[in-house]
Order: sequence, then C-alpha cells, then structure tokens
Amino acid sequence: MNTLTISPSPHIHSGDSIKKNMYGVLIALIPAFICSVIFFGVNAITLTLTSVISCVIFEYLIQKYLLKRQPTTVDGSALITGVLLAFNVPSNLPLWMIVVGALVAIGVAKMSFGGLGCNIFNPALVGRVFMLITFPVQMTTWPLPEAFAFTADVTTGATPLALLQEAFQTGRPVYEILSVDGIKAGLDYRDMLLGDKGGSIGEISALALLAGFGYMLLRKIITWHIPVSIFATVYVFAGILHLCEPTLYIDPVFHLLSGGLVLGAIFMATDYVTSPMCPKGMFLFGIGVGLLTVVIRLFGAYPEGMSFAILIMNAFVPLLNRYFKPQRFKK
Repeated sequence: MNTLTISPSPHIHSGDSIKKNMYGVLIALIPAFICSVIFFGVNAITLTLTSVISCVIFEYLIQKYLLKRQPTTVDGSALITGVLLAFNVPSNLPLWMIVVGALVAIGVAKMSFGGLGCNIFNPALVGRVFMLITFPVQMTTWPLPEAFAFTADVTTGATPLALLQEAFQTGRPVYEILSVDGIKAGLDYRDMLLGDKGGSIGEISALALLAGFGYMLLRKIITWHIPVSIFATVYVFAGILHLCEPTLYIDPVFHLLSGGLVLGAIFMATDYVTSPMCPKGMFLFGIGVGLLTVVIRLFGAYPEGMSFAILIMNAFVPLLNRYFKPQRFKK
C-alpha cells in the first residue's frame, strides 16, 4: 500500500528552495568579503577558507558516520556558517582556533540538535561565543586595517567599542577618550561606514553589509522586519541615553556603525531557523536584540553585545512562534 507523507507546514510553492536561498545569502556576503580582503589581505582569505572548509568537512563526517544519513553539505548552510564564523573573528586569529570554532558551531550547535531546521541557536554565533570564552586574548586582539595590505604582518589597536568601554569604565567624557592620541575611530563615521576601523573581518564595512541587505530584500530572501526593528531600537534607546547624559553615552549613530551590529542584524538575526516566523514576532525579536545589545555594550563586561543578544533572543523564539501564529485560513 502506497502512503502519502505530508511534511509539517508551511508548504512553499513559490519556487524557493533551501539551496537557492542559502546561495543567495552567500552572494549577498560577497561585498563584505571583498572589503575584508582589501583591508586585511591574505589573512582574511585564509581564515575564511579554513572556516568554510572545516564546517563543510565536519558536517559531512557527522552526517555520514555518526548520524548514518545522506550528507546535505551541498545545500549551502554549512558554507554560510563557515563564512559568518570567520566574519566574527579578528584577522590574526590562529587557524587552528577557527577549526575548533567550526567544530563547535557544526557539531554542537547544529548537528547535535538534528541538523538544519532543528537547531535552536545560530551555529556561527555559538562557535564565536565559545571561542570568545575559551580564547579571550586572541579573540579580543584586533588588527588595524590597512588598505591592500596583502601581508601576514599586522598592527593591532583598539576598536571603537573598546574605546567606548574604556570611557564608560573610567568615567571620562566619551569624546575625550575616543580622540586621545589622534584616534578618530569613534568620530569619523565615514571611515566606520566604509571599513577603515578595527574589528572582526566581516563587520568593518557597514556600507558593504547594507549592499548585501538590499540584495536580499530585492530577492526576497529575507524581510525587513528584524533588521529594521533592531536598528530602530538601538537608535532610540541609545539616543535617549545620549540625550540624558551626552558626556557619558555616545550618540546612537556610533552604535549603529560600530561593532557587529549591522552584520548581526542583517545576516544572523534573520536566520530562518532561529528567528520568528511572523512579523509581530519578528518585531519583538528585533526589539529584544536591540535593547540587549545596548545594555551589554554599556553595562556589561564585553564591549560588544550583539552576539549575546541574538543568542539570548534565539531562546525566546519558540515562545514567540507559539504566541504569534500565522493566520492559517482566510474567509
């Protein structure tokens, strides 16, 4: 007797597929990758390749030999995890550390939950946070960008968020700290927009990331709800703090352009599996990410809070999906 197996909803008939959307995201990441190569040279290339290859190999081996099922490495999800993991680390990170991060991202955060579609937390962020906790020195030593620096030698320095953290901890005016010794990283928003600032290899150019955002919107790979709600929340919350105490809290544009906020809001908070399904849930998810990011940045131990904020809100996604359910039928 032939049986008909129907998978759980939603049932997509628009011609979209996992593979098509995943490779669309990879295309959207190309401008940011080009900027990383321009500013960090060969290190950005070797780090990204090592991360991608490690993620693909680990996923293949786990599926084939541990889970005993047909590997699905061609769907592009492991490639995206590898690229995003590399984009969240400094360019001088030892290659063996990114391999460890890839193992945690694929083996623990993704495959231990059953693979694509079953994981609770964003795999790349789990790998990044694991490395941050395990290798704190290497993960917080930031090379300064140098245009077309195709060399393995790097000069390290403070990131805009690290300078902001110093200002907040010492109680000195933020603009005084950010301007000391001629450092204009926190004041020159043109450099922050284009990528001439310290940080992880994939987060430095907000303009390149926004170009990828526009591409994904045009291709309808993602919707605008989560990124825009994150940006708006950060701007409003940071703006209120700045208006209340401008010498202690910097203006909201700084928060939008610094750190991994743009990268996280566009490419990681919008992950299909670990974000809400409905617009109302997406808005609440984005608001939560934005609030937590500013709180962690200003009052937490780490200068950057985007990764932790997304992972915390990932845990609330099942509740948001349960409360905000899509309308199944229309009369």
